[in-house]
Amino acid sequence: MRTLFRLLVVLPVAILIVLFAVANRHLVMVSFDPFPGNDIQGPQLTAPLFLLLFLAGALGVLAGGMTVWFRQGRFRKQARELKSEAAEARGQANDLRDKVDRMERASLAALPPSGRNAA
Repeated sequence: MRTLFRLLVVLPVAILIVLFAVANRHLVMVSFDPFPGNDIQGPQLTAPLFLLLFLAGALGVLAGGMTVWFRQGRFRKQARELKSEAAEARGQANDLRDKVDRMERASLAALPPSGRNAA
């Protein structure tokens, strides 16, 4: 199944990425100057276009992932709390089962010998 997925999805996407990178390998300049036209130039970056686009995509994925991570924090906290409550309830249930077992054994021990055989 994984091999089929790789052949049908990953391989064509990889080929498209390589073709895009080869077609857009010329250098471009990106300026981070918010006020163009000044005598002083702001920070600039010169790199191949495909690299800048891949970096922008990677930054977008990271920003989106961080946003989702922070927004789901309350659900992770709630899951931790519910997990600890469930563990506490399991412990209480086990304690009650042990008490019932001890009480049953004590009540059987208190029966006369003839009553033990009947039970």
